[in-house]
Amino acid sequence: MDVQQETPLRYWLAVLSVTVGTFSIVTSQLLPVGLVPQIAATLGVSEGTVGLTLTVPGFVAAVAAPALVVAAGRLDRRLVLTGLSALLVGANLVSALAPNFTVLLVARILVGLSVGGFWGIAGGIAVRLVPERVVGRATATIFAGVSTATVAGVPASKLLGDLTDWRTAFAVVGVVALGVLAAQVFLLPPLPASRTTKLGDLLSLFRHPEIRVSFVAVFLLVIGHFSAYTFITPILRETGGVAPALSTALLLAYGGAGFAGNFLGGTAAYRNPRRTLIVAAAGLGAALLLFDVVGHSLPGLVALLLVWGAAYGAVPVSLQIWLGSAVPDRREVAGSLFVTAFQVSISLGALFGGLWVDSLGPTGVLLFAGTLTALTSAGLLAVRSKSAVD
Repeated sequence: MDVQQETPLRYWLAVLSVTVGTFSIVTSQLLPVGLVPQIAATLGVSEGTVGLTLTVPGFVAAVAAPALVVAAGRLDRRLVLTGLSALLVGANLVSALAPNFTVLLVARILVGLSVGGFWGIAGGIAVRLVPERVVGRATATIFAGVSTATVAGVPASKLLGDLTDWRTAFAVVGVVALGVLAAQVFLLPPLPASRTTKLGDLLSLFRHPEIRVSFVAVFLLVIGHFSAYTFITPILRETGGVAPALSTALLLAYGGAGFAGNFLGGTAAYRNPRRTLIVAAAGLGAALLLFDVVGHSLPGLVALLLVWGAAYGAVPVSLQIWLGSAVPDRREVAGSLFVTAFQVSISLGALFGGLWVDSLGPTGVLLFAGTLTALTSAGLLAVRSKSAVD
């Protein structure tokens, strides 16, 4: 696609079709979060077992991201993206009709395949859809689908499940995914593969020093964030004495701050992704470390929650732009490995956070998360300074 010959409306509509794709992907992946009790009661399994509907897609996505990029070979990326969107439609509709937990889990495996493959390609696709001058804004727009799903998609699905049942929630998300598929069919231009990705390309990528540093940052920042974010409700309850009704409002505010941080971070990261990531990681670390100190008053708690949301909102888009700028000729390979690292880090963050919460309570997990993210910021700054001296 020659974006220079496309009108702004045309290429922004193409970007929008990928953005709504990320929205439906993230909403689908996180959909069971608010529906666990209903699913357990209907299908006759424990609530802990229902947790597999979140764990399994994450690990499947981690494997699927690089595997599908390699398997796609010379296929037009427009065909691959629309195929993965079609798979998501089917997975959600099968989930809605699942007669037992086994069928539901198989459908969730399909969700994981769709998540991994879609993100592996879509994360770095902005550079192929828009002129260079607006790549940062376009990348931030694509990642805004994540924030929108967190702010609106997941809460709306939970509300729908509460008003009707969990099957209706899955069915509605499936219909939304069908609309996304239609938008991509009509709005995405042909995207022929720029090169064939081989298994060796995945490993050779780590010879690049910037890639090694950025992937260490992915693991540390995402593990740190999700070790605390997974338990944000008990943190709000025990640190700030927040009632359940107010927690919902505060989480919406957090999501809104993340939405803003995503766009501000994307714009800044296009100019200097490493510096943007250092600032975001520092803000994240400071907010988490100060939470147990300042968060006992409502104004302090709200302020720190907004900083937390905005800082983390800038992290994924900054990391994605950094990876793409480090290896501009291998964005798909970098994007697929980014998805793998991200999904594994989410799982590890939740695991480590659970261990800290069980042993030391919310104070312990905040200390762990804040220290890890603050040290990551300091480490990135130190490595950059050393490189400058050398």
